[in-house]
This record gives sequence, structure tokens and C-alpha cells, in this order.
Amino acid sequence: MNRHILLLPVAMAITLIGCGPSDNSVKVKNTKLIHMVFSEIWSKGNVDLIDELFADDFVGHFPGETLYGRRALVNQVNAHRSSFPDWAEEVEDTIADRDRVVVRFWSRGTNLGKFLGNPPTGNHVEISEVAIFRLSNGKVIEQWVYPDMLSLQRQLGKKEQ
Repeated sequence: MNRHILLLPVAMAITLIGCGPSDNSVKVKNTKLIHMVFSEIWSKGNVDLIDELFADDFVGHFPGETLYGRRALVNQVNAHRSSFPDWAEEVEDTIADRDRVVVRFWSRGTNLGKFLGNPPTGNHVEISEVAIFRLSNGKVIEQWVYPDMLSLQRQLGKKEQ
């Protein structure tokens, strides 16, 4: 009889854990959200989704600058797509764990507008990038981006110094 009473709290704990959102379902939701960032925002320029997918106090760590807030991200996407109107990003690998999603992806586009203070080259570029996202309550709250800037500069025709 005493053994059954001791098992009751264990059975209740297992039941309660099973009723909450599983770690796997959070990973799946976070991964789908991040894939939308690539396919809809950066590849199609659908900046209206930024309010839905990013937190008000979003912080983005990009090469040479840190962005604060969704408006700064909208401006960044619009400026980049102005430089590369056909910009597209293709996810190759995704790793999700707890509140983080890491993505390795390819970025491609043709430089038809001013970029980093330089006139357009008309060159098509293709670079590898890695991005790390931190999410909370179904929204991106922080992002770190690591593009292959050396390859990008070479493809744009910039000479090494």
C-alpha cells in the first residue's frame, strides 16, 4: 500500500509534464518562424512581417553595427534590398535548442544599388552566412549575423588591402 502512495506524486508529475508544451514543439515553432525570416523578409522584402516575428526591443548584431528595435531592422532590410533587389537567402542547416536557433545559409543577389558607400557594380554575389537567433514568447529578441564579408567584397570587385 505504501509503495502505491509513493508512486502517486511521480505519476502526477509525469502527467503534468506531458500536458505542457513539449520542448520539441517549441523547437519546431521557433524553426518555422526563423525560416519565415529568410524566405519572406530577406528574400521577398516582406517587412510587414517584422512586427509579427520580432519583439519590440529586438537587438540585431550585424557586421559593423548593432540595430535596436524593429524599425531599425525594417530600414536594414529595405536598404539591403535596394542594394541587391533580387536578394534571396536559402537555408542549408538549422539547429534549434531551447530559445536558440542557429542557421547556416546561402545569400545571393545582384548589386544594382549603392552598397556600403560604394556605387553598384552589377556583379552577382553568392556568400555563405551563419546566424544565431534568440527567441522569447514566439518572437525574435536577439540576432547575431556572420556573413562571409571577404568573399562578398571579392565578388564585388574590391581589392584586398
